[in-house]
Amino acid sequence: MTRMATFFKTTALGGLLVLLPLLLFCLVLSEIFSLILTLTKPIAAFFPQGFFDNAHFPVILSILFLVGASFVIGLALKSKTARRSGTWVETHTIEHLPVYRFVKALVAGLVGAKETSGFQPALLSIDEGVREFAYVVETFDNGEMTVLVPLAPAGFSGPVKIVPEDRVQLLDVGLGQVNLVLNHLGLGSKQILNGKV
Repeated sequence: MTRMATFFKTTALGGLLVLLPLLLFCLVLSEIFSLILTLTKPIAAFFPQGFFDNAHFPVILSILFLVGASFVIGLALKSKTARRSGTWVETHTIEHLPVYRFVKALVAGLVGAKETSGFQPALLSIDEGVREFAYVVETFDNGEMTVLVPLAPAGFSGPVKIVPEDRVQLLDVGLGQVNLVLNHLGLGSKQILNGKV
């Protein structure tokens, strides 16, 4: 009977180790799809009412709309006039909204935009031979930096510190890669640091 109970327990636990991450993945995917549908509502407002009532794949349609809208806006920003107008509108209106600058820097870091200085992945030296992941938020003229030291597995929460520039080593990897390592409690550090530090 004990052998049977042990077999049942180990088999159920083995299945749970596969099923639980799969369920969590499905939950996250569901939230992402819901967010995508919400984000595309303003775009859908430009179409006649009822135009999308019989859509069979609303999430795919929403993704296509987001990609299309991003492409059109990106294309418009290629012209100097549109870029100047966009910058003026941004600095005089939406830049004053709470967390806008944070979200903009975060998105720029996630997509790997090099023109912004916010949220660059780095290693912060804290003791002799001990380093931790950090995101460079700002660089000062006096040789100091503002860094966010992320807590695993949250990735984008943690203490903000002002540190000397010589204690920070920028990484040539994407923000998303470092965040994924933090989400996995350090698994994958070797792959992103191998040959880069």
